Amino acid sequence: MSADRTDSGLRLMAVHAHPDDESSKGAATMARYVAEGHDVMVVTCTGGEAGSVLNPAMDKPEVHENMTRLRREEMARAAKILGVRHRWLGFVDSGLPEGDPPPPLPEGSFARIPLDGPVEKLVQVIREFRPHVVTTYDETGGYPHPDHIRCHEVSMAAWDAAPDPDRFPEAGAPWQPLKLYYSHGFSRAKFTAFHEALVERGLESPYAEWLSRWDPDKPDVMERVTTQVPCGDYFEVRDDALRAHATQIDPNSRWFAVPLDIQRRLWPTEEYELARSLVDTTLPEDDLFAGVRERMTT
Repeated sequence: MSADRTDSGLRLMAVHAHPDDESSKGAATMARYVAEGHDVMVVTCTGGEAGSVLNPAMDKPEVHENMTRLRREEMARAAKILGVRHRWLGFVDSGLPEGDPPPPLPEGSFARIPLDGPVEKLVQVIREFRPHVVTTYDETGGYPHPDHIRCHEVSMAAWDAAPDPDRFPEAGAPWQPLKLYYSHGFSRAKFTAFHEALVERGLESPYAEWLSRWDPDKPDVMERVTTQVPCGDYFEVRDDALRAHATQIDPNSRWFAVPLDIQRRLWPTEEYELARSLVDTTLPEDDLFAGVRERMTT
């Protein structure tokens, strides 16, 4: 799909905790906007150094020994596939603590350092790139990884600081983004639709156990969603970007269990929650730039 001339110059920034998060959360949306001629940047807060090797084919000593380098290379491949710009904030992966009680996070890791350091770095990138729209995680992080929760905190603080000339004056000229969204993906309604379609087709569903353990009293995230972006034409790009993160993504996993024709028929969108807006828009939306496009042409 080609962009009208009036749409040129729109910029989207997606802030993520680790490399691979950008390919599993909103990747098809970004690929669509890139194809339409818009400028998209992914900001990755940490290097993913503490990530486990989740692909059995990559579970080798040399992979573990070179995790930092490999994850940087994987991120570069994914960014190229998606067609996005990419910036590292440069902080250290906190890891996902396990145990009861869980152990303390490593000293100096992203979720433990003072907030101002990463906020200033993100403000500098915002002021350089000047996005009209920013996406990040909600207050839960999407799931309770300490780096995802910290990514939310940093993103919200940077949203407030970026237009303020008195905050971080050395980080560049102030810039006010116009909209901020939380990306959402783990929807019970979505996984139920996929599960039922797979069973109806006689295919094995990876969602049966997951759905059986889902608390029926827990609200579906779809109750928070304000914006569904049609992007089914870019699901192959999303999947290719996911596979680029070979240490993290098993190509035989449930990420790829649902045939694309089923996905496009039942759920051809990616979901977001409008959390901040300085432009007029009507909910529900089907475009992250709704209201921004009109602002740019007036």
